[in-house]
Amino acid sequence: MSDFQTKLEKYAELAVKIGVNVQPGQTLIINATIDCAELVRLIVKQAYEAGARFVKVNWSDDVVTRLRYDMAAEDSFLDEPKWYAGEMLEFVENGAAVLHVISSDPDLLKGVSTERLTNHQKTYGKAMSKYREMQMSDKFSWSIVAVPSKVWADKVFPDLPEEQRVQALWEAIFRTVRLDQPDPIAAWQQHIDNLTQKSDYLNAKRYKKLHYKAPGTDLTIELPEGHLWVAAESINAQGNTFLANLPTEEVFTAPLKTGVSGTVAATKPLSYRGTIIDRFSLTFENGRIVDYQAEVGADVLKQLVELDEGSHYLGEVALVPHNSPISQSGILFYNTLFDENASNHLAIGNAYAFNLEGGKSMSQDELAKRGLNSSLAHEDFMVGSAEMDIFGVTADGKEEPIFAKGNWAI
Repeated sequence: MSDFQTKLEKYAELAVKIGVNVQPGQTLIINATIDCAELVRLIVKQAYEAGARFVKVNWSDDVVTRLRYDMAAEDSFLDEPKWYAGEMLEFVENGAAVLHVISSDPDLLKGVSTERLTNHQKTYGKAMSKYREMQMSDKFSWSIVAVPSKVWADKVFPDLPEEQRVQALWEAIFRTVRLDQPDPIAAWQQHIDNLTQKSDYLNAKRYKKLHYKAPGTDLTIELPEGHLWVAAESINAQGNTFLANLPTEEVFTAPLKTGVSGTVAATKPLSYRGTIIDRFSLTFENGRIVDYQAEVGADVLKQLVELDEGSHYLGEVALVPHNSPISQSGILFYNTLFDENASNHLAIGNAYAFNLEGGKSMSQDELAKRGLNSSLAHEDFMVGSAEMDIFGVTADGKEEPIFAKGNWAI
């Protein structure tokens, strides 16, 4: 067996055992593009070997997706996918796990009309609202892994000979998920323990606010009473652990919806709805985005911020050291799954209920009263750099260093 094939099988094992952590008798739903077929088949095999009762694969294709956006009837984007939402809800309400295997072109939907994109996101979001609430409350296990597609690899490695690009992206992905380690699963357990030490420290500190300072950034983020810092592993309603992102380098919590003030500058491009937004900044007052600028993709940034009322506010604040493996690779992936794990980041939109003490069992109204944001959107954007300092502000106003020059100071 080739070295590549060995790593591919270990990748499938990671997705099943560390990612969604399939349990005996459990159903696994896999959402994947057709570019991912080789890995998906290995994942299906691993899932059944782990005792899965049934594995269902929902296939999609980038070409077909683009054809729909270019050629389908205008009013078809107003149709709610109730059939899909109903199926997914039935599966997760009965304890299924969900794995997303992604490979899409970062520019897939470039040039598509704003109206089509917005209508689709709103109708899809409305139909999937109950599913999303369950996901944001850790009611079921879910995870995301990635596979190179040719167009994605072409964008990440344009200077390499064309025939080498896909393999180069495979090797980069393998490194991010620790498949270059002798025992990847043991390496992941150690990594999870290290991240948990950071979240335990921050949870013990109970900071009132965070203060970010960097070129183009001077931002204060108030944290809600009872906020919880979470690292890597989550626990579903059945008490089983799972890892929502492979890779992950972050420790994160929810901000107080109305407690964000100042300006923050993005430090990496954001691929949103198949279009790149780059060199952009956001300004906040009382939590709300009151101004935004972008040198590239300004119209798409406008779509994101103005999707609904909640998309004018933040839902996540995440800490990632500049010396993390993905950052040190120097590779810009044009994919949030990877780029967010190379940089401190924030998320516009919906907050995770599990970032609040007792939040997993709270209603949406209860979460809102405690200061958590609600939105159809949840979009991470990167703000970290080697020049960023972050301070934890105590209840009495004292500032203590959390990050210095882009890295942990605790």
